[in-house]
Amino acid sequence: MSHITTIGAGIYSDLAVALPTATATVSNVEATLKGYFAGTEQLNVGGVAGTGNFVRIQNVREFPSLGVPANIVNVAAYGSKIGKQVAGQPDAPTIEITVNYLPGDWSNAPASLLGAMVGDGTQKCFRFALLNGQPSGYASTSASIGSPLVGTAGSRENSQWFWFGKVEALLINPQLTDANTATLTLSVQSEFYGPFTI
Repeated sequence: MSHITTIGAGIYSDLAVALPTATATVSNVEATLKGYFAGTEQLNVGGVAGTGNFVRIQNVREFPSLGVPANIVNVAAYGSKIGKQVAGQPDAPTIEITVNYLPGDWSNAPASLLGAMVGDGTQKCFRFALLNGQPSGYASTSASIGSPLVGTAGSRENSQWFWFGKVEALLINPQLTDANTATLTLSVQSEFYGPFTI
């Protein structure tokens, strides 16, 4: 199946974190990656961890560019009027996401799944789904965004990227004239896997 075939804003794009009961094991197999998100979407406040369960990071104000940036080094070439460019080994990026800050979503109380993740040092599986339309659900299953049959009930053309990393920090940005925001920092501990497209 092809990638999104219409031009439009990805206003329904989604970032989710898997909630396994143990540290997520790095894998590059599509079925394994989607299995982390094949269970039940949990509420951030009051939800429970479990295999296949996941929580969505909502109220995202702005996503950064995702993927591994090129690392090109300019090298002087003896006897040449111009330098040469040499491909280096790219560094894993740090992902900074701007969210509208709702204190209850990021409380460090155990009831807040996302708040408890900040700085806990535990490796997790993340999924970014690029969506032009609202799906019936966000699980990577046949009934939601994982459906391979575009046109079936609830399916949406989408592309999904997966990576493993940690929720490192949450920096609050008080605003005097606009909504309060926060910058959520995610570290990347693996390659980016995808896009897996529908």
